[in-house]
Amino acid sequence: MSSQSVMSLMTGMETALWTVFAVLFVVRKQYRRFPAMGIYLTLNVVTSPILLALLHGLPQHGLNDWCFFYYFYLYWTVYLASAVLLFFVCTEIFRSMLSSFSGLQRLGTLAFRWVVLVSVVVSLSSLTFDPRHVLFLNTIAYGLIRSVSLLELFLLAFLCLSMNALRLSVRDLAFGIALGLGTMSASALLLSSFISPHTTLTAPLQFVFESLILLALGIWVVYAALPEPARQPVLMPINSLLFRWNEIAMALGHTGTQVAVQQSANSFFLTDVENVVDRVLSRNLKSRQSES
Repeated sequence: MSSQSVMSLMTGMETALWTVFAVLFVVRKQYRRFPAMGIYLTLNVVTSPILLALLHGLPQHGLNDWCFFYYFYLYWTVYLASAVLLFFVCTEIFRSMLSSFSGLQRLGTLAFRWVVLVSVVVSLSSLTFDPRHVLFLNTIAYGLIRSVSLLELFLLAFLCLSMNALRLSVRDLAFGIALGLGTMSASALLLSSFISPHTTLTAPLQFVFESLILLALGIWVVYAALPEPARQPVLMPINSLLFRWNEIAMALGHTGTQVAVQQSANSFFLTDVENVVDRVLSRNLKSRQSES
C-alpha cells in the first residue's frame, strides 16, 4: 500500500471519528454544557468531508488547479476558525473545573481571559508576514494555533495537578476534552514547528501528526460513549485553604458590600449641631418630667 493510500485511509478515519463523536455529543446533550465545543465539532464535521473530497476525489476528474485553490483557502480558514474556537473551549473547560466554587470561577475566568488576550497579542506581534502574499493566512493561523496549543497544555497540566483539590473525577468529560486537546496541541506544535508550509501530505511527520489527531479523537469518542459519573457536592473542612480563597473571591465580587468612610474635618460643624439638638431634647424631656 502506497503512502498516499495510507494517508487517504487515515483522513477517512478522521472524518468518521469526528462524526461519531459529534453524534454522541448531541445524544448526550453535552452541547448545553460546552456550547463552544459544539460549534467546534459542527465546523469540523461539516468541512471534513468537503476537504476530503477536494483533496482526493476531485483531482481525479482533472480539476487540480480549481481543487487546490478552494482546498487551500477552505483548509486555512477552518484552521484559523478552529484556533479561535479553541480559546473559548479552553474557557469552558476552566469554568467547568471550578463550577463548585463560584467565587474562584468568576475571578479565575476573568484572569484566564486576560491570559488568553495577552498570549494572542504576544503571538501575533512576534509574527512577520506580508499581507500582499498569499500565505499570510496560514502565517496567522500558525501563530494562533501555537498560542492556543501552549494554553491547552498548561490547562491540562493545571487540571491534572488540581483534580484532587477540586474533587474532579478522571471520568469527567471536561478532563476527557482537555486530554484530547492536549494530544491535539502536541500535534499542532509539531506541525507548526517542524513542518514547512511547502511540505507534501505524505511527509513522515504528516503521518505522526495525523496519528496524534486520530488518538485525540479516539479519546473523545471513548469519553463520550462511557457513562459520566454524577457530580457530587464538594464537601471540605471549614479551615480549608481552598474554601477560604473561594470566600475571599466571593467577597471581592459582592456588589452589596458597603465601605465605611471616615469623615473629614469639614464634618465637625454637623457634629456640633447634633450635640446641640441632643441637649435641647434632653432639657425638654426633663422639664416635662418635672411638671408631671
